[in-house]
Amino acid sequence: MSSAAAPTQQRSGVPAPRHGLARRGSAFFSRHPRLRLGFLIAAPLLWLGIVYVVALAALLVTAFWSVDSFTGEITQSWTLDNIITVLTGSLYQVVTLRTVGVALLVTVIDVLIALPIAFFMAKVAGPRMQRILVIAVLMPLWASYLVKAYAWRSVLSQDGILQWLLTPFGGSTPGYGLTATIITLSYLWLPYVILPIYAGLERVPDSLLEASGDLGGRTWMTLRLVTLPLIWPAIIAGSIFSFSLSLGDYLTVNIVGGANQMLGNLVFTNVGAANNLPLAAAIALIPIAIIFGYLALVRRTGALDNL
Repeated sequence: MSSAAAPTQQRSGVPAPRHGLARRGSAFFSRHPRLRLGFLIAAPLLWLGIVYVVALAALLVTAFWSVDSFTGEITQSWTLDNIITVLTGSLYQVVTLRTVGVALLVTVIDVLIALPIAFFMAKVAGPRMQRILVIAVLMPLWASYLVKAYAWRSVLSQDGILQWLLTPFGGSTPGYGLTATIITLSYLWLPYVILPIYAGLERVPDSLLEASGDLGGRTWMTLRLVTLPLIWPAIIAGSIFSFSLSLGDYLTVNIVGGANQMLGNLVFTNVGAANNLPLAAAIALIPIAIIFGYLALVRRTGALDNL
């Protein structure tokens, strides 16, 4: 019976399954875990290298080119004119200070709002309520960025719902401008600040808070001397999101900012209307340099481990 089955299998032309090569490969990678990890992250690293590193390198190179004033064509000749213009021009200095100021103020507002919300989620709410609150924090992220920005434009307008609520008390809405920009950006980036702080508070043992209370520590003293130092890296991690996202934003300023400009608006104007890509690239280097400097400052706090 077995002798008859063997020729039949050979005549069918279907090779027997080969498991030897797969077993050898699995055994090889099990003996070399670092090599296995390298193969796993090779594709993502290659993609990140192409999308980000190469794009930044191209941006840096473009900043040293120029535009022919007659033809409007980009001249690929090396020059420092764009860099000098950005560093010495009063317009770019004013817009840079305005952009950094708005980004810092948005970050401070978001941290102050996120701290009590994250603390309630992590240390007060029960497991079911925690899940509900996490979903509530994430729900704004499901809506379109433009929808949320235009919603705030409607709320903050002179005929909006906020004006209707404040009129009986003699108040008025801020209208369009930097105040509206700060309010809108604070709302947009708040979930990105709440979640890292919430994750940091979850890692704080409840026994430490109980021990502080047993030793006579009051609520504010416990928060200041025990909780805050432990979650400081998480706070910095959340601030990275709000600061960097505000630093590069330009759509919100166009929608609710009125005539005020930020660095993103100058980049957009020079790319589109002015058709001056080298100058736009030089301006874009400013927020990139600022955020890299900020990351270098917070690297020692361990905040990057919370991202």
